Amino acid sequence: MARKKQQDISVLHGHRVVTGSELRATFEERSDADDTSQVRRRVLHGVVLVLLIGLIIAAIITALAIINGRLKIPAAGPAEQTVSSCPAAAFDYLPNDKVNLNVYNSTNRPGLARSVADEFLARKFVVGAVANVEAGYRGVAAVVSGAAGQSAAFSVQRNLPGSDYFKDGRTDGSVDVVLAQDYKALVPPDLVDQTPGKLGCPRESRRVADDDKWPVMPSAAPTR
Repeated sequence: MARKKQQDISVLHGHRVVTGSELRATFEERSDADDTSQVRRRVLHGVVLVLLIGLIIAAIITALAIINGRLKIPAAGPAEQTVSSCPAAAFDYLPNDKVNLNVYNSTNRPGLARSVADEFLARKFVVGAVANVEAGYRGVAAVVSGAAGQSAAFSVQRNLPGSDYFKDGRTDGSVDVVLAQDYKALVPPDLVDQTPGKLGCPRESRRVADDDKWPVMPSAAPTR
């Protein structure tokens, strides 16, 4: 009589049967993983709590120092006001024949100084030097004088719209006119305003050009 084949108890209907020892091992691994995750969360919470407590303590110490006067917070001071170098005084219009001026051409337009000088001469201005020069000024024209020539410069500006006044250290009453690229024309003689007024400095914020404090001063000897 043939022996019955011994049945494998670890397999049931073609599926492996999990033993009790294997189940315990699986649950123990999961329990260890959960414990590790909890430990990490607790450590993170502890670090955050310590930082918060530190910030609170620092804030309290700072507040006490301010209250006791040991720590002062600098107050915002008033904004610095830009001081204008343009003369504030009003000037009378001088008769044209009392104004001595020099005319300089800083543009690349040949003959400009000569033609403008002739126009001033026709208006009875006293014209001295007429020359081509190099200048850092950019605009219509620069009108330059010393303190003694400011009334004369005012009269010149009334004939030269859009010009910008500059003061230098000369002691006589002469005036320099430095024509620049934006120059178009003089005011027609019959439209010149001869009422009292102030010198014009429309481009004062742009006075420094080519790294020179006074870029309008002629840098070449007068040549006709």
